[in-house]
Amino acid sequence: MNFKNLLEWKNIYRGMLVGSADLVPGVSGGTIAVLLGIYDDLLDAIGNFFSHPAKSLRFLLPLGIGMGTVILLLSRTIEFLLHDYPQPTNFFFLGLIVGIIPFLLRQADHRTTFKIPQYIVVAGATLFVVALGFFQNDNATIITDLTFASGVFLFFSGWLASMATLLPGISGSFVLLILGAYTTIISAVSNLNIALLIPAGLGIAVGFIISSKVIRYLLHRFPSYMYAVIIGLVFGSIFIVFPGFQAGFTQGIISILTMAAGFFVATLLGAKDHKDTDEL
Repeated sequence: MNFKNLLEWKNIYRGMLVGSADLVPGVSGGTIAVLLGIYDDLLDAIGNFFSHPAKSLRFLLPLGIGMGTVILLLSRTIEFLLHDYPQPTNFFFLGLIVGIIPFLLRQADHRTTFKIPQYIVVAGATLFVVALGFFQNDNATIITDLTFASGVFLFFSGWLASMATLLPGISGSFVLLILGAYTTIISAVSNLNIALLIPAGLGIAVGFIISSKVIRYLLHRFPSYMYAVIIGLVFGSIFIVFPGFQAGFTQGIISILTMAAGFFVATLLGAKDHKDTDEL
């Protein structure tokens, strides 16, 4: 990773894209990071934060500013779109997810590196994500006051969500939804409930630091199997995000168009941002 040649402040808009994805259950911020060509740099910056804090901050600070800004600005908008226009909104993110799959297959060089064991891992990871869909908790009670029990709950929810966020294909928001913490976190962000955001934020920070080291080690030690896991997780997230065709003809046409737009954005961003970045 070469921080000197990296335009760090470009990460503001990249962080905004990653943050936008993390607001939607089923869409992984890690997937968007791969698409933007910053995934390996992200793992390195988080994993080396304490040993090389200055270099890590040059990368992470603008990324965090972008993520924080878009989460604060769009949390209500995403809530509105998912509530009033769930089908077109989900189809847009579905297009983003589908758009990254060809890139992942090329990066993995699957035609030469994937054998039967790797394809079994792909299938297993896909089924794992699909199975998680049966545990969604859409009717969880929104927590508004901080207690010791709620603080511990939010801390570990943030921890697990951040670990999921770093794995392309698993959405941190989706993990929060399964745990029953999603509506509480979104409400806390929308209403700037700092008391609830502090334990969740601490859990997210701890999860990022620990999981980044593990994922980075596995990517370097077992690259073909890790690519198989990532591709399987991304495939699985398609089934989670896909909302079905529940609206009328007009909404169906709009949904197809938004999916095409998402696919186009994924292709465009991937082609643009990978010109001057290393491979995953």
